[in-house]
Amino acid sequence: MLQRLGPFMRRPAGQLAPVVRGLSSGSVSIKVPLNFWAGKRRASHEKCIKENVYEPATGKILCHLEPCDAVDVDQAVKAAKLAFGHWSKMSGMERARIMIKAAHIIESRREEIAQMEVIDNGKSITEARLDVDSARLCIEYYAGLANTLAGQHVQLPGGSFAYTRREPLGVCAGIGAWNYPFQIAAWKSAPALACGNSMVFKPSPLTPVTAVMLAEIYAEAGAPESLFSVVQGGQETGSLLCHHPDVAKVSFTGSVPTGRKIMEMASKGVKPVTLELGGKSPLLIFQDSDLENAVRGALMANFLSQGQVCSNGTRVFVHENILPQFLEEVVKRTQRIEIGDPLLDNTRMGALVSQPHLDKVLSFVDQAKKEGATVLCGGEPFVPTDPKLRGGYYMTPCVLGECKDEMTCVREEIFGPVMSVLSFETEEEVLQRANDTTMGLAAGVFTRDVKRAHRVVENLKAGSCFINNYNITPVEVPFGGFKMSGIGRENGQVTIEYYSQLKTVFVEMGDVDSLF
Repeated sequence: MLQRLGPFMRRPAGQLAPVVRGLSSGSVSIKVPLNFWAGKRRASHEKCIKENVYEPATGKILCHLEPCDAVDVDQAVKAAKLAFGHWSKMSGMERARIMIKAAHIIESRREEIAQMEVIDNGKSITEARLDVDSARLCIEYYAGLANTLAGQHVQLPGGSFAYTRREPLGVCAGIGAWNYPFQIAAWKSAPALACGNSMVFKPSPLTPVTAVMLAEIYAEAGAPESLFSVVQGGQETGSLLCHHPDVAKVSFTGSVPTGRKIMEMASKGVKPVTLELGGKSPLLIFQDSDLENAVRGALMANFLSQGQVCSNGTRVFVHENILPQFLEEVVKRTQRIEIGDPLLDNTRMGALVSQPHLDKVLSFVDQAKKEGATVLCGGEPFVPTDPKLRGGYYMTPCVLGECKDEMTCVREEIFGPVMSVLSFETEEEVLQRANDTTMGLAAGVFTRDVKRAHRVVENLKAGSCFINNYNITPVEVPFGGFKMSGIGRENGQVTIEYYSQLKTVFVEMGDVDSLF
């Protein structure tokens, strides 16, 4: 069994300061600054009101966050600009070597990073390990692409020609979400760095810790000082980043309302944005589905990371002919989900990220009951038997039956472990209902009919679609949404286009043919 927990397991000499110490209560306490630029952790420029950050599993104070002010953000961006000057002149192969080394460091420290992610976020250690793997694989993948960035040669009349150059943008701002703190930092930084950019990253103030570990790992791997910097804070710090004249691009993961604000702020400087926003994704289960796999898919589509996943398929449409069997099996398996200490290997559901968020999710369940939905299981606060976890933010995973399209639980993103099950009769009908949403991040279909699977996917208005599976996000494949679920893509080769710009050069080999 994992301990709850001790000092970091491995630390390169002189590089990473110890940030956690085991306490007799079983909680942890972080005492060093969480901002990082110009080669080291830094306290805020001015004395500010420190904000409490809580460990979701225990409800105890994990650390005190120092938000960055305008001077701090300016220093971090200017330092990143200096790093960009050096990094952008390196060859793709040189950049790739450093990125590969960073990936190797992440691999060697997998358990340490995963444990810190659990403490920071509350998810199970099993999931956190996979998140760390995803971060490492993403960095490896874009390291492999760094040396392939190339333009095009175009032959013109008379021996003249033109060519294109794919060039970096400059300093990119990354703004992360709290559900995948370390993974999102890697997903944003890896393509940015591969293209020759630098990045200033702002984590969510709810989960500020592991992004700093990534910054130190890049530094240890030999990246130029301030190539990947971290500034902490909330909305004000994010606004300072978006408005900074030396920031060339903003990449944000989070809610639709915040994404709108970021797009508006970036528009003042005509800065490109990548937005990976919310979802209310449909999962369609036809009567010819393999029921075992459909149930597994529905559980994966709703209960990963305590349901706090933007792509979750929370509107589960089940054909009326198999609805009773599906509900019986999905409820039985939902009730067996092991809830508790997220640092234990047998735990499958840890704590939600905060008390206010837990209260919000529980209120959605209450509202669903008032509107006529039936709670088939779960949807209640959960108190672990371990006394040191009793202040944590836990709830039992919930399955709602007899849901209707107009219900709040079906229309709005809950972002918690709540599955809304609806019945349908025909393919045409369920497609119309599935697409009846302002969001379009993901969608899924379970069927044995290959023709139907591709026909349905073609008609689903969503950026990431799954056939006979759900919530699979290999780094080689683009991820992003339609409609209000976002702009641009993360992962895959296409993301290179979102972190670079194309320059066209015309070369005249003859005389100028002038009209004057």
